[in-house]
Amino acid sequence: MKAFQFVETQEPAQLREVKVPEPGPGQVLMKIGGAGACHSDLHIMEAPAHAPSPPLPFTLGHENAGWVEELGSGATGFAIGDPVLVYGPWGCGSCANCRIGMENYCQNPGQSMPGGLGADGGMANYMLVPSTRFLLPLGDLDPREAAPLTDAALTSYHAVKRSIQLLGPGSTAVVIGAGGLGQMAIQVLKALSAATTVIAVDTSVTKLETARHIGVDETVVSGADAVQRIRDITRGRGAALVLDMVGGRQTLEMAAQISRVLGHVTIVGLGGGALPVNFHSPAKECSVTSPYWGSIPELMDVICLAQAGRIKMLVEQFPLERASEAYHLLHDGKIQGRAVIIPNG
Repeated sequence: MKAFQFVETQEPAQLREVKVPEPGPGQVLMKIGGAGACHSDLHIMEAPAHAPSPPLPFTLGHENAGWVEELGSGATGFAIGDPVLVYGPWGCGSCANCRIGMENYCQNPGQSMPGGLGADGGMANYMLVPSTRFLLPLGDLDPREAAPLTDAALTSYHAVKRSIQLLGPGSTAVVIGAGGLGQMAIQVLKALSAATTVIAVDTSVTKLETARHIGVDETVVSGADAVQRIRDITRGRGAALVLDMVGGRQTLEMAAQISRVLGHVTIVGLGGGALPVNFHSPAKECSVTSPYWGSIPELMDVICLAQAGRIKMLVEQFPLERASEAYHLLHDGKIQGRAVIIPNG
């Protein structure tokens, strides 16, 4: 089969011929319907040569959906042809966090290797999943459209849910970065806390127009007056929740300046910036966190929201042969929602 693989650091990924894997005991072979292309992939491929790297080569694609193709011996709970999502963070399954579905915070990192971020992922015709506990039924959702639920939606849902107690009437949430991840965060905010005023900030007018279309209340073009505009919208109090989906130096500076007393600043993006912290900034007793992905029960919630039509990712599909093009467009900020690679289209 063909697979789009990360082969060498600081080099473009390559489309290569590899063997179709065979499922061992407890494992599942999936036929891939869609595999999302994520900025995390670019950060890994573009990292300096001296930076830590997973063993190479491996197949990219950590947002995956498709159909059960073959069950290894002892694998139960699913049948051939079932449409499924793949939960991405593959933990050890035995530690306290894994036991409650929080494999994203596995306490034995040496025993965990997410598919598409070290182990072989879904940008291939088939993908090997180590256990049925990482599969969730999709119901009537199309795997070609649903793949981004496993990261873009799950990460956004987890980031919003941990702050939901702050998002009552009169509150404001700011989403910095209105790309694929930000668009999903906006929808999750509207689904979980309709009383909250949601502000989207971006340098792209086109992405802000998309944010308007999916329900954001206010849009702010990033620039010299952006902080003052947000202060005006919040009547000088700042935002109860600031979600920085970029994580760069400038966006983190903005996040600190628009934070609210007793609020939350949540850094989701991997832009490599540092949050400026001093006596005056962020606001007094504002909590700062950097979450990672989400739990299996939270992914179940995400699927329910998608099935109810409350959240939907704007997807641009690419055949496997155009995966490299998709990443170039992603790098240049020309993907409006999420690029999804379709290996079996």
